Amino acid sequence: MLDQFRRLGAALSTVTERWVPDAWVVSMMLTLVACVLCIVGAGASVEETVLAWGNGVWNLLGLAMQFTIAMVAAHACVASRPVYRLFNWLASLPDPSRPLQALVLAGTFSIFMGYLNWAVCLVSCALFTPFVLRRNPNVDVRVLICASYLGLGTVWHGGLSGSAPLILATPGNPLLDPSKGIAVVDRLYPVTETLYNHFNIVFLVVIGATGLLATCLLHPRENVRTLTPEQVEAIMPSPPEEDPAPRVPADYIDQFRGWILLAVVLLAYPLGHSIVTKGFGTSWTINAYNITFLVLALVLHGSAPSFLRACRNGVDSAWGIIVQFPFYAGIFGLLQNTDLGTWLGQLFAKVATTQTYPWVVYVYSGVMNLFVPSAGSKWMIEAPFLIPAGEQLDVSVVTVLLAYAYGDSTTNLIQPFFAIPILAVTRLRFGDIVGYTFMVAAVCFVVCSAAMFIIPAQW
Repeated sequence: MLDQFRRLGAALSTVTERWVPDAWVVSMMLTLVACVLCIVGAGASVEETVLAWGNGVWNLLGLAMQFTIAMVAAHACVASRPVYRLFNWLASLPDPSRPLQALVLAGTFSIFMGYLNWAVCLVSCALFTPFVLRRNPNVDVRVLICASYLGLGTVWHGGLSGSAPLILATPGNPLLDPSKGIAVVDRLYPVTETLYNHFNIVFLVVIGATGLLATCLLHPRENVRTLTPEQVEAIMPSPPEEDPAPRVPADYIDQFRGWILLAVVLLAYPLGHSIVTKGFGTSWTINAYNITFLVLALVLHGSAPSFLRACRNGVDSAWGIIVQFPFYAGIFGLLQNTDLGTWLGQLFAKVATTQTYPWVVYVYSGVMNLFVPSAGSKWMIEAPFLIPAGEQLDVSVVTVLLAYAYGDSTTNLIQPFFAIPILAVTRLRFGDIVGYTFMVAAVCFVVCSAAMFIIPAQW
């Protein structure tokens, strides 16, 4: 049975690598589909469709900048000397003769980082894996990568950096206060109602444990694929650069630590004041999240040149967000400025019931994630019709949101886009690991599907 699942996963990887194009091209394909649906389904003219798309292009610039800063700040945190030393110490904890201990370490680390921050999880797990391989030479590299991938495939979207929950908690977000069209929601949804919902907390514990157990059970007893010491040393990340000795007055000014202290105080004090006076649930938004990691990155680096070098390198990992968000905003404009959102919402309401709608949203979100691997932009596309359809079926916004988040997480395990950082570091192909990640995704799908039939429709 396990071999059959593995072969199926490898076959799926072959198909996706051969046929699924670049993420930006996929966004244009979805744009074409949305335009056709506007004309055929929602009854808009060609001119109305084109103008609606054009009017939406720049509506998500603020959101795009928020997610860009999240990625850059996460990279800056990981690319610091204290974190490098921490990775080296953590990797020494498992017994090298017991590879399952290495899997538990890598999987637990990934789940913790995934709950903490999706961007930190991407970067930190990619850099942590070589440390584990060097200290644990008997672990199968393919299954280790699967374990390092668990955070994004199980808990991230229900965690502290969940894009959809943070968008609904952020004042002035486009779903609550669109520049044009009708608002999708009529109020903010603080994270105390979504991320700290009791169902979500229990679900994350269960699905994280499920993914970790499934991964450990997959480690082969024979024909283990390992890397040689020379191969491991070749992929080990270099320690972050130290600041060069100052030579001119400008160098002394740049390296003055007072700039770091000033930035930390200016960023942290207003956030702390808001949490104390308004409460955590109201204050914890995308902006608060970015402030937290910017402060952490500043403290970890301790000097402006080191911090800025790390941020500059982190921009490379955020370019996809910068380029793709305007085009997804165009689709958002179609949903907001034509009757497309209403038409799709009515269509979803017809094919589901109150009891089945969470599962329908879960599956739909998971499938769409294979084509649009950007949870924030995808939520902006889907929320304008998923939420109204839920309201017609008497399913709350919170339930729709959580079902969307869980579906978006599960298929990350078979989505090549998010595997790029860790595969680039380990120099493996996605086809080498997807047989294992697909099997874990299948187990998680069963557990999540069961959860979607017991999640409350109203809270």
